[in-house]
Amino acid sequence: MTDYVDAGEAVPHKTLSATKGSAPATGNVDFERIKNAKSEPANWLTYYGSYDGQRYSPLDQINKETVKKLTPAWVFQAGMNGLHSGASTYSFEASPLVVEGVMYVSGPDGKVWAIDAATGEELWRYKWASPYDVSLCCGNVNRGVAVGHGKVYLYTLNAHLIALDAQTGDLVWDTVNGDVRAGESGSVAPLIVKDKVIVGSAGGEFGLRGHIDAFDAQTGERQWRCYTVPKPGEPGSETWGDENAEAWQRGGANCWVTPTYDPELELLYHGTGNPAPDFDGGVRPGDNLYTDSVVAVDVNSGQIRWHYQFTPHDLWDYDSTMENLLFDAPDGRKLLAHADKNGYFFVLDRTNGELVRVFPFVDRITWGEIEPDGKVTPKVYPDEEGVPVHFWPGPAGGKEWTHMSYNPSTGLIYVPVQEVGATATRRRREFRESIPYWGAGVAVDLDDFYGYVAAIDPVTGEEKWRWNNEYPMCASTLTTAGGLVFQGTPTGEFVALDADTGEKLWSFQCGSGHHSSPTPYEVDGRQYIAVPTGWGGWVEGFLPGLLGAAAGDALFCFALPES
Repeated sequence: MTDYVDAGEAVPHKTLSATKGSAPATGNVDFERIKNAKSEPANWLTYYGSYDGQRYSPLDQINKETVKKLTPAWVFQAGMNGLHSGASTYSFEASPLVVEGVMYVSGPDGKVWAIDAATGEELWRYKWASPYDVSLCCGNVNRGVAVGHGKVYLYTLNAHLIALDAQTGDLVWDTVNGDVRAGESGSVAPLIVKDKVIVGSAGGEFGLRGHIDAFDAQTGERQWRCYTVPKPGEPGSETWGDENAEAWQRGGANCWVTPTYDPELELLYHGTGNPAPDFDGGVRPGDNLYTDSVVAVDVNSGQIRWHYQFTPHDLWDYDSTMENLLFDAPDGRKLLAHADKNGYFFVLDRTNGELVRVFPFVDRITWGEIEPDGKVTPKVYPDEEGVPVHFWPGPAGGKEWTHMSYNPSTGLIYVPVQEVGATATRRRREFRESIPYWGAGVAVDLDDFYGYVAAIDPVTGEEKWRWNNEYPMCASTLTTAGGLVFQGTPTGEFVALDADTGEKLWSFQCGSGHHSSPTPYEVDGRQYIAVPTGWGGWVEGFLPGLLGAAAGDALFCFALPES
């Protein structure tokens, strides 16, 4: 008799009756442990490695002297083939988590794996079933899971938050958090804070009202919802104009990248996406709060305590969903750093949202200008029907969702930079549910592009060095106590740079472009660097010249040779 497994069930390794291994340590991962994640650098307990978003590892076995010996320890093939949810490309964009020798990682199309972090052997796998015709803006992607309370949490393409048993991969609970028929979806890696699991919605390109949600980590019951577009009568509602009273209902401002968190202030720092419709501001007069902003949200109540808007009345698709990195100035002032799609780098006081410093971090900015006091002056935008307008940076921005990192030893932030422009031609479109709500046709430049890793002093705004590449940098950086910065390139190289000088010290060709986030960890005294590879997602938006590049999806793990 043949055993069959229904879509969405956990599929154990080798047999259908038992898993190979288990991960009991995840039962001890809770808020206190994640809050002190930096005290156990052998693990990578949460999305950025720690609540502050610094993507810094205190491990130093792999360093400037030893990195030249770095070699693959194992490779895990994700097996992305066949039909997938959504009629769009897919990409391996996750940031793997590691808890005491077990790695948890998500892939496209609802896949989750538990892997032996020392050998690469699969312990269990799970596949969430979602409709083939689910509406997706920018590819079949997922940026990772959260681990804690004995569970693994995944936010799915069709807007379900699910909890799996961390030992077996079995489904524990399933909560619906959005209307997939209207175009809502999920791609964000959840964040565990206290007894809550935090997620943000995706799908703003379909004319949805963005929101952030907190769920009970044990039961899946929603504890609060924070809408990122105010309704009439709420603070900020006047920024959607009086002429179109319904604009706020489809205003966008979705929060599809994991927030950072300050446990002392009890504030979540969430970036918000573009307003809808993209490019066409005529149907949404005003600044359009809280789009293209950072909102500081009280984790206990879901109330917005303060906000800062990076691009008021966005006409260029300049989502500000990317991370808000937390660090302290030499004088002890609590600060927040944000490199925005619009090409400007912002430093804010994270206690109140006050602007401390703003400066450009890319070479070419033509859309407008932001003065040192924060005043925004638009200059180039698609304001006439059918008339093409070229601008830099393009809609993928000077930096997309992929993350920068901060090294406390150097005091520098390492930013992956994209130098690519685009032409937009306004095409007014009436709103229709589940249909993309774009206000222009857009063509991203096929040539005249490049990229670099910029080492920036956030205190002074000075660029200390840059490592140039012929292609835009479309993957996250990672920095370590070994004096290194790791970066993946669109053409497949995984490189290690000197954190002080930017000199390339090592590289390895992975065979497929990078659009993910590397993870450092240690097992039995041996340090590893893991990085998912796989070229896809919204390539037409950030580097269409490489649409035909190698797109295989694999998880590479590197270590020094065993002595």
